[in-house]
Amino acid sequence: MRPVHFEYQSPDPAASQDFFSKALGWTFQQWGEFPYWLATTGPDDRPGINGALMPSPDDQARTVITVDVPDIHQALEKISSAGGETVVPIQDIPEVGQVAYCRGPQGIVFGVYQAAEMDQTERE
Repeated sequence: MRPVHFEYQSPDPAASQDFFSKALGWTFQQWGEFPYWLATTGPDDRPGINGALMPSPDDQARTVITVDVPDIHQALEKISSAGGETVVPIQDIPEVGQVAYCRGPQGIVFGVYQAAEMDQTERE
């Protein structure tokens, strides 16, 4: 299971978009009606992952890495068995898949993502 997405949580998303655009050449596009901006970090034919920028729920800046899993329910069971916990339960992302957020025993927060069936067949 590998990282496939990152989320930067920022107390000032507009200023963060401006910074990353100027400093690293990233582009941002708002996703739907949500305060969530998809970040394109480079061309798809180069190594790396894209991500997103969103408002921080508590005005603290943080980075959350999301990993791709084949079965989100099984992944959450393994995380629990290993001493972790689910901090945000499974959420559906229409036409994209499902995501949940977890915390490991040392306090590191991360996401687990299962692609929608149509996306999984395209990946194989």
